[in-house]
Amino acid sequence: MIEPQKSPRLVITGRPNVGKSTLFNRLYGRRRAITDPTPGVTRDTLEEQCTLAGIGITLIDTGGVKVDFDNSFDDIVTYRALLSLKDADLILFLVVIGEFTAEDQHLVEALRSQSAKVILVANKSDTPEKDYLAAELYSLGLGEPIPISSEHGRNIDFLCDHIRRRLMNLSPQSEAPEQVEEPHSSDRSLALALVGKPNVGKSTLANRLSGTNQSLVSEIAGTTRDIVVASSHHLNRLLKIVDTAGIRRKPKVGGDIEYYSVNRALRAMFEADVTVLLVDADEGLSDQDKKIAAQAVKKGKTVVMALNKWDEKTPNLNRLKKAIDKIRFQFPILDWAPVTPVSALKGYGISDLLNLILKADSQQNHRVETGELNRAVREWLDLTPPPTRKGRPFKVRYVTQVSVKPVRFVAFVNRTAGFPDAYRRFLINQIRREFGFSMVPVEMNLREGKK
Repeated sequence: MIEPQKSPRLVITGRPNVGKSTLFNRLYGRRRAITDPTPGVTRDTLEEQCTLAGIGITLIDTGGVKVDFDNSFDDIVTYRALLSLKDADLILFLVVIGEFTAEDQHLVEALRSQSAKVILVANKSDTPEKDYLAAELYSLGLGEPIPISSEHGRNIDFLCDHIRRRLMNLSPQSEAPEQVEEPHSSDRSLALALVGKPNVGKSTLANRLSGTNQSLVSEIAGTTRDIVVASSHHLNRLLKIVDTAGIRRKPKVGGDIEYYSVNRALRAMFEADVTVLLVDADEGLSDQDKKIAAQAVKKGKTVVMALNKWDEKTPNLNRLKKAIDKIRFQFPILDWAPVTPVSALKGYGISDLLNLILKADSQQNHRVETGELNRAVREWLDLTPPPTRKGRPFKVRYVTQVSVKPVRFVAFVNRTAGFPDAYRRFLINQIRREFGFSMVPVEMNLREGKK
């Protein structure tokens, strides 16, 4: 795990449904955390690096702290939320103005020993007339309460100035805490989206890859709701690991929360450099796995398939071959995607998976020189000429690569109408074999071009 050691950690905490995720989105500058009136929407701890009032910080959203637990989730979420406070440089303690509860008081007691780094925030103060209600919070002994409305943005600038002053006190020797580099600023970073159906082990794999327990793990399907981001290194490469909610078929998606979760999972897959599709090794490729993969292929995304729950330290090669052959037969559209067995729970096969990811990323960023490409094309044309139709031969004039990630080529031909798709696929396969694109999707469009 790469800890942003030079950036102060600003943790938002509070009981359920006080507006923590709304404030997180407001400070972060865009909609990152799922917000919903239902209490307990946020379960995982969400972290993002951003700049607040000119200072680079790590902003952290936590699940709601409860006193009475309705289920085991509540207990785990509360424990993780309180645990995140220990590493905080500053804590934004959110309460609802005029609605102080027993759960709020429980958090006050938990924060007593860290009161020096607490900023008390009275949320949902939508009008100046409500601000006077914040006065009753002085008795908590946590300093001046700041009335805000995270939903409407009221007094957010004042809150940011207050945060800045407190952060400046953390670094008396410097003018300001050092700026944190944005996650996408480094061209050596590689974003991985872990996708798959519910309960296939995405969060367990995310924790294994990052060396943390940032993603909440449970046997109950649908535990992960928002995307959870962590970081790691492999072979001197910075990896940004994005754990997503399990993607189910549309008829089975129930309620706004799951709808947003699924859509964010798809968006994370589309924005990632490499998609890791987790498949249950015992169940094999499901119809839902195929639909997820089809969405990735449609966008030209590079996919690595991980056969999870393969709990053999040394995989049985015959069993593995049968499993891979079955996947290739069931879904030939992904015949280029590498498949590897892993056990996220036991840690088997993780290094092999990461090596495949880096190799696939290298391939999708590879560019072929036009001259070298067309010398090879002429040889292929001589050995296997294009077919003819009604006595008129099809001709390939010229081929050039037009993009990387996704890898796209354009073939200029004498006529596109009726050009055999089998010959277009032949050219794609030759390019894959000759120029090292065996593990990534390759597209080829046809255009008419003069000799």
